[in-house]
Amino acid sequence: MELCVICGGLKTITIMNKIIELLGNQAEYYLNHTCKTIDKSLIHVPSPDTIDKIWIDSDRNIQTLRSLQTLLGHGRLANTGYVSILPVDQDIEHTAGASFAPNPIYFDPENIVKLAIEGGCNAVASTFGNLGASDLAVARKYAHKIPFVVKLNHNELLSYPNTYDQVLFGTVKEAWEMGAVAVGATIYFGSEQSRRQLVEIAEAFDYAHELGMATILWCYLRNNEFKKDGIDYHAAADLTGQANRLGVTIKADIVKQKLPTNNGGFKAIHFGKTDERMYTELTTDHPIDLCRYQVANGYMGRVGLINSGGESHGASDLKDAVVTAVVNKRAGGMGLISGRKAFQKPMSEGVELLHAIQDVYLDASVTIA
Repeated sequence: MELCVICGGLKTITIMNKIIELLGNQAEYYLNHTCKTIDKSLIHVPSPDTIDKIWIDSDRNIQTLRSLQTLLGHGRLANTGYVSILPVDQDIEHTAGASFAPNPIYFDPENIVKLAIEGGCNAVASTFGNLGASDLAVARKYAHKIPFVVKLNHNELLSYPNTYDQVLFGTVKEAWEMGAVAVGATIYFGSEQSRRQLVEIAEAFDYAHELGMATILWCYLRNNEFKKDGIDYHAAADLTGQANRLGVTIKADIVKQKLPTNNGGFKAIHFGKTDERMYTELTTDHPIDLCRYQVANGYMGRVGLINSGGESHGASDLKDAVVTAVVNKRAGGMGLISGRKAFQKPMSEGVELLHAIQDVYLDASVTIA
């Protein structure tokens, strides 16, 4: 018999045992690390009263505060301050065939929403088409059952040669009419069109807030020059941290970022301005410390950081997802937004993976480092 998490007891122990089992010989490395760079006392850790502590005195209007609470108050992580979001926009960003070939049921967007509901997610994030399919049929059927996050822009790969440019596929007003509680958008920082995208999305987010919707920004980097001497710095902590900083500046309420894989992008590419203490005092090579730097750039966690789940690798997906969740939570982040690892497999396995991610955030013994 399992006891409730609130009471402690067997269920909490069982969850931790499963996390330790999945982490294997890396359990000590991830679960017992102490961050000695940016101290945890400086971080605004997600909590059940995040709206009251962080947002109540901000310039967000009452409707936006309610939308944020709606997002935070749904699913298995309801009212914890943490979020688990299912994102499906890869049918546009990549191709529908490549995205859904592993499980063709997701060509029908209703199954995307069903996965988010069965998976206990706080929200489902997807395209105008997926969430409004068949003359808003999906929105009419589900917008009151799970919070919708409508993605405003995309980079489609049918144009040849491929370019890195996010283009608006609809309007903020359309997202509002679909019943969305939030809008999402991507800026490709570092790309040729990044400044146009920045202005475009800043204006869109301002209008979204006016209408009472929350805002989530995919703060991604795109520039072929960010690969140097065979090393890819698109997920470097210093570059992604600065992308986060730009994102919160245009009033993203939540920022989405890839988990950092290295550091020193500015120095390797020889651009930007740096201080050596960015690398000697504010970060180490430990994944939690690198992620802590991303959190710090979101006003020390006032604007929550959600890390992306990344592509599916098959058998290692469950472990990889739990590792990402542990790193994000212990760094001070507010959750995961994991798509391909969940929908590129049978739905029951996708639900299991989403629950495994959420269990990390439900387990009070997984603490900030």
